Amino acid sequence: VLLQSSQRKSSPGKYTPENVPGPGCDSYPNEVTLPGCDCRSHSCQQGSCSCLQHHGQLYNSTGHLLDRTDELTGYSRPVFECNTLCRCGESCSNRLVQQGLKLSLCVFPTQGKGCGVRTLEPVSRGSFVCEYAGEVIGFEEACRRQRVQSPDDMNYIIAVREHAGTDVLSETFVDPAAKGNVGRFLNHSCQPNLVMVPVRVHSMVPRLALFATCDIAPLEELTFDYSGGYKKTGDVRIGLGPGEPISATGGTDLQKRKPCLCGTQNCRLFLPLDVSVISSS
Repeated sequence: VLLQSSQRKSSPGKYTPENVPGPGCDSYPNEVTLPGCDCRSHSCQQGSCSCLQHHGQLYNSTGHLLDRTDELTGYSRPVFECNTLCRCGESCSNRLVQQGLKLSLCVFPTQGKGCGVRTLEPVSRGSFVCEYAGEVIGFEEACRRQRVQSPDDMNYIIAVREHAGTDVLSETFVDPAAKGNVGRFLNHSCQPNLVMVPVRVHSMVPRLALFATCDIAPLEELTFDYSGGYKKTGDVRIGLGPGEPISATGGTDLQKRKPCLCGTQNCRLFLPLDVSVISSS
């Protein structure tokens, strides 16, 4: 990852390539709590691997994310990769996000949006780009951090709520403000070229992986929808996007919300905001 010198002061206090536990985190994000498969081959096969049998094939032969939408329910099936307890090799095709960042990315100054991220090489549709990594915190801590922010502060906390029908199965809050990776510099767009997918590896705490939704040319800015509003996110709804400040009174006055500067034809004018977190704080 390249970081232009003029933007170094905007980098996180501590770089971490993956999630780390923060206040209110119930379990260590990388603690091994999921069972592994007994495959002894270099790469797991659909017919014999318990991981693939339980969760389905995630990636194709070229390492691109397959459509996980269930045709009957319309929901996205969960994504589970092989983990450290699996007997398959590190080159297994069911290990992708855990291998980390492979692309050449660049953090650069944008017009009016602070820093942004662009790719220095072509990215094909379905490719894993990077994680949105940081401190995994609890709901009360997320509310507390919101309350102490001023209207001029940048908010990097993102909340992922996973639903099954009308029920909330889990909530994950990640804040890369003090500890994070390149994902914290990604800007919002109402017409993004990335989509966030919760991917579980060693534990039930998901990694927030970003995949390309289309072919992306070199030097094109990488963006995702902070609200999770992409047609194939299925049961995953991302409620609290980074970059959206909370007013000093905790209100939701539209005049105090940050305008969206994505410039797309279907721009929603304001950055997404999770009202439930504000009302609970």
